[in-house]
Amino acid sequence: MKIFARREASRLLSQSNTFTRTRVSISSQANTCLREQRRALHGSRRLLDVKPYLLADIGEGITECQVIQWFVKPGARVEQFDPICEVQSDKASVEITSRFDGVIKKLYYEPDDMAKVGKPLVDIDIQSEISEADAALLNDVPDKETKQNAEAQTESQGQELEVGRNDTKASIGDTPLPEQASPLPPNPTKDEPKSQREPRKHASLATPAVRHLVKEHRLRIEDIDGTGKEGRVLKEDVQRHAEAAKQATTTTSQPTASAPHLAQRQAEDRTQPLTPVQSGMFKQMTKSLSIPHFLYTDVVDFSGLTSLRKKYNNGREKTERITPLPVIIKTVSLTLQQYPLLNAHLDTTTNPDKPQIVFKGSHNIGIAVDSPSGLLVPVIKNVQNHSIASLSQEITRLATLARNGKLTSADLTGATFTVSNIGSIGGTAVAPVISAPQVGILGIGKARVVPALGEHGELVKREECVFSWSADHRVVDGAYVARAADEVRKYVEGVETMLMRMR
Repeated sequence: MKIFARREASRLLSQSNTFTRTRVSISSQANTCLREQRRALHGSRRLLDVKPYLLADIGEGITECQVIQWFVKPGARVEQFDPICEVQSDKASVEITSRFDGVIKKLYYEPDDMAKVGKPLVDIDIQSEISEADAALLNDVPDKETKQNAEAQTESQGQELEVGRNDTKASIGDTPLPEQASPLPPNPTKDEPKSQREPRKHASLATPAVRHLVKEHRLRIEDIDGTGKEGRVLKEDVQRHAEAAKQATTTTSQPTASAPHLAQRQAEDRTQPLTPVQSGMFKQMTKSLSIPHFLYTDVVDFSGLTSLRKKYNNGREKTERITPLPVIIKTVSLTLQQYPLLNAHLDTTTNPDKPQIVFKGSHNIGIAVDSPSGLLVPVIKNVQNHSIASLSQEITRLATLARNGKLTSADLTGATFTVSNIGSIGGTAVAPVISAPQVGILGIGKARVVPALGEHGELVKREECVFSWSADHRVVDGAYVARAADEVRKYVEGVETMLMRMR
C-alpha cells in the first residue's frame, strides 16, 4: 500500500511539472506575440511609409510648371486618383492625382511657385499596398538633401498616427495638425482689412494671367467673388473688385486728397516673371527668328460665302451655325493635297549638315485662340477626314477648353500647318510668324464691306478679307505660295466648286 501511494504521488508530481512547463511555454509564446504586435504598432515603423511624391514628367520636354492651386493641405487624407493639385505648363494646365492611399504630410510649394519635374511635390504617409515599380519610383529621389528633410519632417510627426499597417481607413480626426506645416497665407498688404474672410471651396480657381492681375492690384484672390465655371475668378471679377475697392478708398480719403499742397503719387516700376504660356511663347518665337519668312497677301471675296452661310444658318440653333473659319480650314486642307510642301516639317536636328523635309500624311491644322492666359494653339487632327459641320464642332470644343485652361498636351501638339484668325479681333493684313518645324502659316484678317465695280461697271457692295501667308523661304518659293493662295481664294469665292472635291 505504501509503495502504491508513493507511485501515485510521483505520477501526480510529474503531471504537475508537465503542466507548469506547458504554462510557461504558452506564456512565453503570448509574450512573444505581444512584443511582435507592439513592434508592429510602434510609430517608428511608420517612418518607412512616409515618402516624397515626385512631380512626374508631363511630356513635351517640360522641366518645370507653375502650381496653380492645391486641393489638399497637410493632414488631409487622400485616396488613389484623388486630385492633389493643378499645375500650369507653358502649354496647358494639368491636374496631378495621387497614386496611393495615405495622409499628406508636407507641401513643397506655395501657389504660383514653379515646381520642378522629378523633384518632390508632397510628402505622403502611404497606407496601402504598393507595387514594386511604385516602390522603386518612391525610393529613387535624386535630391538627397530633400530626402533628409523629408525624414526629419517625418520624425517630428511619426508619433501622431499610432495605427496598424492594414488600417487603410484610419481616421485622423484626433490628430492635431501641426501649425508649422500649414501652407503660409499670402503676405498682407497695407490696404488689406484685418478681418479675414473664410475661404470658399473654389475661391482659388484662376488662370495664371488672372493671378498676376490680382498681384498687380495687391488683392487676395479669396476675397474676390468668381463668376466663372466652378467659381473660377475671371479678369472681369478682378477688375470689378479693384474698382469697388478704389471707390471705397477714394470716398474715405477725399478730404485729404483735395488739399492742393499734397504731391501726386508717382507710379512705381514693378518686375514680374513671365507666365508659363508667355515663357513657352518666348522660347518658340526666339526659335522662329532663325526662319527667313516670305510674306504673301491676297484679297478674297466673302460675298458668296456669306450668302451661303446665311441660308444654312437660317432657323438653326446658335450652336449649329457655321462661321467662316471651318470653311476656310477645309479649303486649306483641300489645297494642301495639291501643294503638300506646305504641309511638311523641316527637320534640321537629325542631321544638321543635311536637313530634310518630312511630308506629313495627315492635315493637323492648329488654330490660334486668344485665351485668358495668353495665345494658345490647339490642333484639329485629321482635317482631311472632317466635314465642315464637324470642323465647326471641333473648333468650338477646343476654343472652350482653351478659354477654361483645360487643354491637354495632346490637344496642343502635332500641328502640320497653322491658321490664325486675327480678324475675330480686328485688323486687315497681318504678318504671321511660322512655328518651327512647320514651314507655313495663314493669317486671316477682318472681313469688311467695300465699294467695288460689278460685271457691267455698276457700283456694288463687296465683302472682302485679306489672307496673309508666311512661308519658310529656305524650302518654299514665292510662286509655290502664290499658287496655293490662289487655289484657296477660288475655293472660298466659289464654295460650290469646293463641294465637288469633298469626300
